[in-house]
Amino acid sequence: MKLNLKIFSVFCLTLLAISCGNADDDVDFDFNDKGELGKGTTVDDCLGFGENDLILSIQEQYTAKPSKVSVFFKVSDADGNPVVGLVEDDFTIYEQGRNDDCFNKISTTESSKKISPNGQIFNNSTLLVLDLSKSVLDSSLDELKAASISFINNVMPEEEDKSDSFTMSIHWFDGEDKLHELNPLTSSRDELVSAIESITSTISSDASTDLYGAAIRSTDLASKYLEDNTAKDVIGAASVVLFTDGTDQASRYTKAAALKKVTDADPNISFFSIGLGSEIDAEILKELGKTFSVFATNKEELETTFNEISTKISERANSFYLFEYCTPKRDGSGTSNLVIQVKKQNREGAVQTKFSADGFTGGCGL
Repeated sequence: MKLNLKIFSVFCLTLLAISCGNADDDVDFDFNDKGELGKGTTVDDCLGFGENDLILSIQEQYTAKPSKVSVFFKVSDADGNPVVGLVEDDFTIYEQGRNDDCFNKISTTESSKKISPNGQIFNNSTLLVLDLSKSVLDSSLDELKAASISFINNVMPEEEDKSDSFTMSIHWFDGEDKLHELNPLTSSRDELVSAIESITSTISSDASTDLYGAAIRSTDLASKYLEDNTAKDVIGAASVVLFTDGTDQASRYTKAAALKKVTDADPNISFFSIGLGSEIDAEILKELGKTFSVFATNKEELETTFNEISTKISERANSFYLFEYCTPKRDGSGTSNLVIQVKKQNREGAVQTKFSADGFTGGCGL
């Protein structure tokens, strides 16, 4: 089957918690960087599906006894926009065993299925990076603080998440050759808000702006967050949100070096930029914020622009799904092919993968 798809950026931001009991010990949770369908493949022509309007990109999959199959994937449209709000009834399962010429639809009487809550499967680490050079402190600090607090409230859960599904750190820069930490990575909304409230006009007296250095260092920090997740055998993603009201004045690093750092970054890092006023270079900020950029013409528009970015981050986090079902395949039936199809309103898409039923028995429940 032909797929007429546009390549989309992989950003989001997600953690897979092993909550399925006896998951296979040799599962290697490694975030997908293999293209549109991830670890999946195109669906066999025998099913007669049309072109994909929705793209299911498999990030990871695993099995758990007695007969549970779990597939972790993201859903987007053909333009790469995240698709949120999918529920169990939007999905149909097809299996093909070794005795089947084509796939058979698995009915609800043969198999239960569910979408796991986001809190069990996502970790979304956000780096909020603020320009606190003298021009911002002198002219728009109050508005920036209000916008940042609104951003935090929109991205972070109201109640502190003990599973660390959503975390955020706050950093700032001026003309110094340093990315200052205002608050380390935390899941506490109150802690982040307090950090923003603590910013005063005396936090910096540097009138210069090391924008390129900030972009380079925040990318390195986001990469470290991903490495830390990998070391814990979990899947993670990060978002860098960079705010400035000007251009790079410090000239410590070249534009080419900053853009290369962003361009070559891990595909699981999303980049957002927010520009304020007439002294910014919109084209450069669009390149530094390669996932999405937004601009405020005056300080009164800051909160609106920050909220627009927070919406984008939330959409990406909520376009990841852990789909689980109890397969009727049993021990001795070998490796089976699996197709997951999603239909939402007038759009649909499907992806194919396979699993082994070794050791599977009855008694599965979700």
